[in-house]
Amino acid sequence: MGLIVLDLEWNQSSTGREPEVAKLPFEIIEIGAIKLNEEYEMVSEFSELIKPIVYPRLYHITSKIIHIQMDELSRGGKFTTISDKFKEWCGEDALMCTWGPSDITELQRNLKFFGKELLNDGPVRYIDVQKLYALSFDKDPHNRISLERAVDALGIEKDIPFHRAFGDAYYTAKIMTKIAKEHPEVLKFVSFDVTFPPKTKEDEVFIDFGTYSKQITHVFKNRESALTDKSVMSIVCTKCGKPIKKRIGWFSPNGKQFMAAGVCDVHGLIKNRIRIHKYDDDTVCVIKIVKPIENDGLIRLQEKSARAEELRRKRKEAEKKAKEFERKK
Repeated sequence: MGLIVLDLEWNQSSTGREPEVAKLPFEIIEIGAIKLNEEYEMVSEFSELIKPIVYPRLYHITSKIIHIQMDELSRGGKFTTISDKFKEWCGEDALMCTWGPSDITELQRNLKFFGKELLNDGPVRYIDVQKLYALSFDKDPHNRISLERAVDALGIEKDIPFHRAFGDAYYTAKIMTKIAKEHPEVLKFVSFDVTFPPKTKEDEVFIDFGTYSKQITHVFKNRESALTDKSVMSIVCTKCGKPIKKRIGWFSPNGKQFMAAGVCDVHGLIKNRIRIHKYDDDTVCVIKIVKPIENDGLIRLQEKSARAEELRRKRKEAEKKAKEFERKK
């Protein structure tokens, strides 16, 4: 399997009023990529400009950030042609590597918009080098720093410009090589883009990373049907997959994700977390993470649950007062 280190640049609407914005918020105008062999050596390069047709005027902030002018883009090829050329260059079973999650999402959106074959008709498995950098050198997967800051922190020579697709792919490849050589243990932590979810239960993604497990469910018709599904809302152990004794019931600290915890007789305290990913047609899929926690982790979760319950209580009181006020008017 080849590794393709990918970076994209894209343009967007200058007004936000075009009808295409909802389906294609960002139109790809440049693809840059590096191919790595099994020893993580750079063996091939790809760099192509794409002439924008959906948003033909270059957004002023885009132009300022990536240092590119419209006359240069006007000489680029069509997305349909360049994307075919890119996929042929990648070869079969290529695993994409990107700095952060956005590039795979936008590539999938552009492929669908322009009627081209998707990378995968469902979740796309890829390597988020930004996340692996955090795991390797910051020990915190949530600490997302810029590509240039990571290059500086690792002492990598800056010999070509940033903020162009090929340049950013080049530096991402340099970091990927360093991670692979110095921290190969983190390479198993692959990511999944869910621009297109699993269509059926048989297509669901389940992967055990050793320290935690991840499930990406099939598509549900709405949020309510997902949150009443037994396989989603069951509290299970990441080690044996069996239901566990509930210690903290499901609660939401922010309305975007839900958490619960329990204890397995064999494997101890376990935390379950789900995040709802919503699509334009109101369908959803669920990303569920199950991982062991220590007692102090359980205490922090209990504190979060208590704060969430207090906020819910205050919200209900405010709604009740608002209704009483309306009745008295």
